[in-house]
Amino acid sequence: MPQIPEKIHELTVGQLSARSGAAVSALHFYESKGLIASRRTSGNQRRYSRDALRRVAFVRAAQRVGIPLATIRDALSELPDERTPTREDWARLSHAWRSELDARIQQLSRLRDHLTDCIGCGCLSLDTCVLSNPDDAIGARLAGSRLLPERRRTDETTSGTP
Repeated sequence: MPQIPEKIHELTVGQLSARSGAAVSALHFYESKGLIASRRTSGNQRRYSRDALRRVAFVRAAQRVGIPLATIRDALSELPDERTPTREDWARLSHAWRSELDARIQQLSRLRDHLTDCIGCGCLSLDTCVLSNPDDAIGARLAGSRLLPERRRTDETTSGTP
């Protein structure tokens, strides 16, 4: 991993990429989503402050555990500009995300446990398909795994075409 001298307070996109391990395109994407910020030089080149390194690490760690980018952006917006997220920031935010992650884990466990039921069917057309119709939320009204939007079903019945 290339070291950046302490006297350098701003990084080029290439330096930030090399140091963070994130692709240049990912850094541009993060910037477009408001996760990191840069300033432009007189030659219109991006320059990132050193705190962008920690912010990129923060974003990538949160992404690895499945936190959506919008949620990460909201969390980073709570921090003062140009302040490196600290261990305490991560602890506070990750604690807040824990219940969301627990709910996803339960949902994935339930999906895994019912996956073999689906394989037995093969066509995903069961009235109570746990993949297409979790908890049989629609089974009382309609059958099947492929349901057309209500608007379209109404249009088809009025036009006489199936």
